[in-house]
Amino acid sequence: QVQLVESGGGLVQPGGSLRLSCAASGRTFSSYAMGWFRQAPGKEREFVATITRSGGPKSYAGSVKGRFTISRDSAKNTGYLQMNSLKPEDTAVYYCAAGRYSGTDDAYDYWGQGTQVTVSS
Repeated sequence: QVQLVESGGGLVQPGGSLRLSCAASGRTFSSYAMGWFRQAPGKEREFVATITRSGGPKSYAGSVKGRFTISRDSAKNTGYLQMNSLKPEDTAVYYCAAGRYSGTDDAYDYWGQGTQVTVSS
């Protein structure tokens, strides 16, 4: 089992930045790829970004490419999502997940509880 806890969400103005963290405990986090997904009210959960076990290859949704950066620190068993140039349409609950390197949520076995990000003036 892997337990994941997200933090770092909040209210930010358009154009601002936030860094989300995903703290892992339990089985070795470094054995899994890590992904970030988000779900806005009334919408399906959607892929945001993913990173391999090694922290090498990364993949992003087109809507966040160039603005968001995914990373991980295996020594700290923590993953991150740096979000810059935030837009109102980025407002959602953000979830981290551990599993296989993929842009689809069915590849991930473990999920955090989510953290709310609200982009508004």
